[in-house]
Amino acid sequence: MADIAPVLKAVVPAAGLGTRFLPATKATPKEMLPIVDKPAIQYVVEEAVDAGLSDVLMVTGRSKRSIEDHFDRAYELEEALRAKGDDERLEAVHESSDLAIMHYVRQGEPKGLGHAVHCARQHVGREPFAVLLGDDMIDARDKLLQRMIEVRGQHGGSVIALMEVEPDQVSAYGCAAIEATDEEDVVRISDLVEKPAAEEAPSNWIIIGRYVCDPAVFDVLEKTPPGRGGEIQLTDALRTLADMPAGQGGGVYGVKFRGRRYDTGNKLEYLRTVVQFAAERPDLAAEFVPWLREFVRQHDGVGDAADS
Repeated sequence: MADIAPVLKAVVPAAGLGTRFLPATKATPKEMLPIVDKPAIQYVVEEAVDAGLSDVLMVTGRSKRSIEDHFDRAYELEEALRAKGDDERLEAVHESSDLAIMHYVRQGEPKGLGHAVHCARQHVGREPFAVLLGDDMIDARDKLLQRMIEVRGQHGGSVIALMEVEPDQVSAYGCAAIEATDEEDVVRISDLVEKPAAEEAPSNWIIIGRYVCDPAVFDVLEKTPPGRGGEIQLTDALRTLADMPAGQGGGVYGVKFRGRRYDTGNKLEYLRTVVQFAAERPDLAAEFVPWLREFVRQHDGVGDAADS
């Protein structure tokens, strides 16, 4: 196999309207909703940087300017904190602006994830790249993206992250038909289906929001017609790549992920994520966890009573 180019760039699609969180997202991007005291999107960028990807392209849309501001310097705020001697908060403010080399491109129309990824073509060029969805968070202790980059280095082609779910959940996700390889956590993808009915799903392994893509995906996306929902689906492009020869950038592999994932794209999971992060914070846990225990004790059975 020819030398496989290293993965150095990350693409973070963040152009969605965030309608599930209205009215909070009327003027604030859903990606900026805080997980305790840090916006969700910062955790995603930190994950990319932790995997060695310090060149990050954010694909944004209208009303997303606050994302750019968050990763930029805030000189007036910094001076105010410095004057107060508030070094702890000053360091936290610097952390976001010093994280990565940030770039931005606008997705003019909401034409789907595949279209958002295609918007990165000029910036990425002919290099492999990672895609991290902004409302999917992977625990920093679980090195999923590093493993995916490693698999890309071994096999070439593209790599997707997979999680196993109950059969009644597959219709909410893209689903993969898989073939075993010599490594327990790595499979070859033979087919991908976007949001299949449970009885038509090829497996219980769904695609979650992490991808490592061969640059050949751009040519495929350019020719991919709108699919489910009238949008250009990245899943459809990857399905095409799965049938293409390795010498043309084809081949798709999956990494089976059994770690900690937080889906901040819906209200219930968002609330669970905030509570879990707060309960694990050394500066908050000593007071928050006892309060939470007492709150649960006082409300134990309330939900059951409402359902009956």
